[in-house]
Amino acid sequence: MNASTSAGLRYQSGFGNEHATEAVPGALPQGRNSPQRAPFHLYPELVSGTAFTAPRHENRRSWLYRRQPSVVSGRYQPYAQAHWTTGGDRGTALPPEPMRWGAIPFAPGVEADFVDGMHTLAANGDADAQTGIGSLMYLATRSMDKRAFVNADGELLVVPQQGRLVITTELGVLEVAPGEIAVLPRGVLFKVAVPDGPSRGYVCENYGAQFRLPELGPIGSNGLANARDFLAPVAAFEDASAPYEVVKKFGGRFWTAPMKHTPFNVVAWHGNLTPVKYDTKNFMTIGSISFDHPDPSIFTVLTSPSDTPGTANCDFVIFPPRWLVMEDTFRPPWYHRNLMSEFMGLVYGEYDAKPGGFKPGGASLHNAMVPHGPDEEAFEKASSMDLKPQKLDNTLAFMFESRYRFIPTAFALQSPALDQNYADCWAGLKDQFKA
Repeated sequence: MNASTSAGLRYQSGFGNEHATEAVPGALPQGRNSPQRAPFHLYPELVSGTAFTAPRHENRRSWLYRRQPSVVSGRYQPYAQAHWTTGGDRGTALPPEPMRWGAIPFAPGVEADFVDGMHTLAANGDADAQTGIGSLMYLATRSMDKRAFVNADGELLVVPQQGRLVITTELGVLEVAPGEIAVLPRGVLFKVAVPDGPSRGYVCENYGAQFRLPELGPIGSNGLANARDFLAPVAAFEDASAPYEVVKKFGGRFWTAPMKHTPFNVVAWHGNLTPVKYDTKNFMTIGSISFDHPDPSIFTVLTSPSDTPGTANCDFVIFPPRWLVMEDTFRPPWYHRNLMSEFMGLVYGEYDAKPGGFKPGGASLHNAMVPHGPDEEAFEKASSMDLKPQKLDNTLAFMFESRYRFIPTAFALQSPALDQNYADCWAGLKDQFKA
């Protein structure tokens, strides 16, 4: 087990690796997963993120050794969370046009934690069919205290944009800052604290195959995201008997149940189903050093494959700081129509294809075969600039790219942040043909 320290917390290195960790020496059974009597009279509990018969290289599961099993809880009752919806509403009539939102604002006077402050902006697929994703934004102004959340519909990829998050999970604690991401497996309980006050960020709720590192193919054995740079927590548990509330998302609906004890009572665990964090500064960008602008797929951090090889349920793509050195090349993203649908967000800085119109905390949506590309300002600048080596710095944009069409929610369509004049950014592109 490799361990490292970050933000005062200890972590284990590796994505999809087999980890073993104990908060109390001797708490982890040796040589077997469920002995007749576990050390310290702990309860063994298995969490399976894949089917039992999944191929060994894809099988994800962890054994938890806890003070009380998770079955010890009260009865579930319906819970209201109107803005976190699941899947796309196919009854929504959506024209084939590009869409953009400014920074999604915090509602004045509204206090909400990570769960209550979650808003679905666009979604596709079906959680019960285990296809598609939701693109969401959280607007959290308070921490979750004696409250835990568990999502049975999908795993969560969290992209903070404003404020750090301290995510306490059954398997340990992660601190995640803007510029970093976290992946929280389906079915694992967690709670979120916001130490910096009002916090905003993006979330991909992945109903499909679990995120994994993309294959590298001709890139070779090095490049993009390295497995060792993903950090998993070490075992940690709360020594408290205060009552908790557990909120569960199940089949697109929300439920709440009381619990007489903390659910964060795992003293030891081992396995490869684990929350992880990743610092995007560790991403090794690949690009052209001769001519032409490569496909954005070279910036894929994680992928959720579909049943069609090479056509993802979701790709998580980032656009981090990097050098541009191509000769005789239009360097920003070219104009294009794509089979894949693209939901984009901006964590900080400026996006080179939309220098003035795309703001941190905002979002854009370009569905399948909807034309898009640089605005007029970016086109004119890129067409006439002196092509010296250029460093794009202090910038981090990202994309949730999916084979399925995104359908915006009523919240997104009615938001004052929706840019009603987005298409005008291309209106000045004139016919410059010269025979």
